Amino acid sequence: MVGNIRIAALAGASLLASSAALQAQDGIEGPQYNVLASAQGVELREYAPHLVAEVTVDADSMREASSRGFRPLAGYIFGNNQAADKIAMTAPVTTQPTDSGTKIAMTAPVTTAGQGDGRYTVRFSMPSKWTMETLPLPNDGSVNLVQVESEKRAAYRFTGSRSQDRIDEATDRLEAFLVQEDLRATSPVIVAGYDGPSVPMERKRWEVMVIVE
Repeated sequence: MVGNIRIAALAGASLLASSAALQAQDGIEGPQYNVLASAQGVELREYAPHLVAEVTVDADSMREASSRGFRPLAGYIFGNNQAADKIAMTAPVTTQPTDSGTKIAMTAPVTTAGQGDGRYTVRFSMPSKWTMETLPLPNDGSVNLVQVESEKRAAYRFTGSRSQDRIDEATDRLEAFLVQEDLRATSPVIVAGYDGPSVPMERKRWEVMVIVE
């Protein structure tokens, strides 16, 4: 069940499919990955190293955290940086609790408010053309540039509302997959959104994922 996944740290043909499957609908770039295994709608992916811009915020809920984190990150890519460069939007935007010692529990719209210390990390992936040396430095001191090394994630995707029921279902599916594959989660549940406010709710794309050993 949802509460049993433990947090241990802290968001091709056949088995060589990349993240282009999600991005093909709008042409927006995202982190590249290979699918290593799949079952019941859950994929085990190996992500290539990539750069992210992130902020950590205090909030009473993930909805509030997503809103607070989005603003400085959007400002950064729209030119609030030392070179005044505009950086292409990518997908997804991810939000996850930063607490590393409590069980995962779910609430609308994403994860439980008030778990741990109420801190969340919101991330934008950076386009692949940039490196840590060429990315412009942010003017906003709350925005950090981070190199994410290669990692494996289990992910379940769905379309429509990111209601509590949908998140609970996705988390149950992730847990069942981890048990089946004898894997252990090393992160809180990460909620990834692929679409902006102009996309109708019934077409919005979401993923619920965890980093695994």
